[in-house]
Formats: sequence, C-alpha cells, structure tokens
Amino acid sequence: MKILVVGGGGREHAIVKKLSESRYAPEMFCAPGNGGIAQIATCLPIKATDVDGIVNAAIENKMDLVFVAPDDPLMLGMVDALEANGIRAFGPRQCAAIIEGSKVFSKDLMKKYNIPTAGYEVFEDAEKALEFIRTQNEYPAVIKADGLALGKGVIIAQDYAEAEDAVKSIMCDKVFGESGSRVVIEEFLTGPEVSVLAFTDGKTIVPMVSAQDHKRALDNDQGLNTGGMGAFSPSKNYTADVAEECYKAIFKPTMDAMNSENRTFKGVIYFGLMLTPKGPRVIEYNARFGDPETQAVLPRLKTDFVDIINAVIDEKLDEIAIEWDDGAAVCIVLASGGYPVKYESGKEITGLDSDVFKLDDLFVYHAGTKAENGKIYTAGGRVLGVTATGKTIDEAIAKSYSALKNISFEKMHYRNDIGRK
Repeated sequence: MKILVVGGGGREHAIVKKLSESRYAPEMFCAPGNGGIAQIATCLPIKATDVDGIVNAAIENKMDLVFVAPDDPLMLGMVDALEANGIRAFGPRQCAAIIEGSKVFSKDLMKKYNIPTAGYEVFEDAEKALEFIRTQNEYPAVIKADGLALGKGVIIAQDYAEAEDAVKSIMCDKVFGESGSRVVIEEFLTGPEVSVLAFTDGKTIVPMVSAQDHKRALDNDQGLNTGGMGAFSPSKNYTADVAEECYKAIFKPTMDAMNSENRTFKGVIYFGLMLTPKGPRVIEYNARFGDPETQAVLPRLKTDFVDIINAVIDEKLDEIAIEWDDGAAVCIVLASGGYPVKYESGKEITGLDSDVFKLDDLFVYHAGTKAENGKIYTAGGRVLGVTATGKTIDEAIAKSYSALKNISFEKMHYRNDIGRK
C-alpha cells in the first residue's frame, strides 16, 4: 500500500508517523515533507499547493491513497482533482472546505442553522467597518479577515487605535492579500478555549479526544498571536457533560447543515470552541487537522489510522469503533527567535539523536526543518514539536520539558508554561 501525505509541517509529520504504524505497513510518501519526515517517508519536491503536480505524482507512483492535510490545497480543490482522476483521497472537497476558507460563509451558516456562536457583522468597506466599531464602542473587539491567513487573520483589538490599525492593515494594506477583502467583526467572548477535532463521513460524526493550544508567542499568553506554541490533550474543562452538549448543539448540527447546503463534509473538521458562561460557542471551524493540536491528539489514537480513513472515504464510519489512550499528551513547540515576525533560518540543530528520543513515550515532530549532508537545519518559524505522553498532563509536561533540554539551535525559543492553562 502506498500513501502520499500532502504538506510539510509538524502536523504532517504526526500524520505520516501514525499512518506508518498501521498494520498494513504502508510505503509512505510526503510532498514536500521536511527533514524529519524524510526519515520515515520518501519526500517529493512538490509544493503542497501544486494541484496538478500532486495529481501527476499520485498517478505516476500509483498511490493507493492521498491524504491532503493543509487548508490551502483543500480550498484549491485538490481532493476534487484527485477524485476526478480516479485517485482515492482523504479530505473535504472544495465546496465543503469553504467552512474554513470563508469566515463569512461559516458565520452565516451558523446563524442560519442556529449553531451557537458570537454575534457578528460583515463589512466590505473599511470606513463602514470603522464606523461600526466606533458606534459599538465595545472592547476588546474581534476583527477577522474573511479568507485563509496562515492562522494569523484574527486580531483582538483592545481599543479604537488597535481596531483602526487592524482594519486598515487587513482591508487597505492587504497584509493577507485577497483574504482581507471582507472582514468579520465579532463580539468578544470569554471562557476557556477548547479544540475538538472530529472525523465525519457526512452521515456520522465522531469527535476525537479534546485538546487546547497556546497561540501567544510568550509565557502567560503574552506577545503576538502565532500558529501555535504548543498543545495538550485532554482539556480538563471539556467534561462529559460539555462533550454531550457540544455534540447535540454544535457537532451534529454542523454536519447536518453542510448536508442541507449540498456541501457534504468528509474528512476531519476542527471545532474551535469557547466555553462561555452561557454555554459552548463556536469561535472557528477548520476543514482539517489543527496544528499543533494534531501532535498532542494523534499519539493517543489506538485504532488503526488507515482503517478510520477508509471508513470516512467509504461512508462507513458508523461501522468502526475508535479507541483512544486514556492518558495525556503534551507538545511543546521550539521556534526560531523572533517568530512570528522576523527570524533567521539555516541554523544547525543538535541533540536530536539523544537516546531519550528513542523512548516510546517521546517523539520530536519536525515542522520547519531541512536535511543537508547528514545534518538537520532550521527552515521555518516553528521548527520542532517535542511531544510526550503520560498517565497525566503533569507527567507528560515534565517529560517533554526534560527531553527538550537535549535539543539546541541558535536563538531557540519556547514557552515555559505549555499545558498549564
């Protein structure tokens, strides 16, 4: 069996590793992959957004399955293109991926189908958006670019000056390109945040174990928003009662709503939730595995990953029992100094061959790395994710922080409070 995973970050490393553990012993490929993925899969030098290139590679290499992991290729219709060429593919089609690709679409969907979320208004004109903010005069104000923005398209403004700067940078300066043609201005919600990923085949939806991530660059949730500085699973705030309420009010209604819109969603849907005093609310949807939540969730999966993927594609998810380890997992991201703004790449990473990383309960996921002449170098803002599993969150935290002390590269930066939320 040959499986190609599209993407090249920490999430894809976690997906490749879990697939490689399948009893089917698949031959793994990844495009474009990275320095760590190259140790367990054949990396193909094709950009994740190159739809034709991926389709051609899948045909030439006779792939049995292509797993499309990132948001951009899903929104470009990569799954549609693969299926049109008779290639088995995992991930939502373009018409369903819009649940992440357009925040306006997802907010309107929730309003139409009474799925609990924050109140909002949509603007296509910067002056009208600013007039609304001035009139409301409520802060913090949440300002979101409509389209994909590498996880950085949400700005929480503490006052009018910050709100004005956010609207102008998104809509006038186009810092996120055409993704900023429209903005959503939302009410600010309070409460613990929880991430819940779910498998769905369009008929059945099966939530995974919960997780929480840390978006801010610095300890105590200070600093700029990033793609994620770490994650842990499970969330102690996500109780059995909360899970049941989310399933009834959010998870199943979302699947049903997409079916009603003729946009059947098959793949993994990510629910970013806020547990407010008035109950759970949807902050955002993603049309794929989250990053770095995947690095804390997949290590806990006990059921064969290939079986789950096949069940989703064949719309037989109700025929499979998905089991999870009842312990915990923590992933700590090691980033380049200066991330998420300006940082340098090409720094040699040492310590990855330490004996501690040969233990079953520890793993280093590569996010932004490249391999050259037998050495590993930094090649991105988020470089590595050190994940440990344990019977408790505290045990997993202690293991991962102890282990990462073996790793070193110039200007390495990480938070010291991952898992402590």
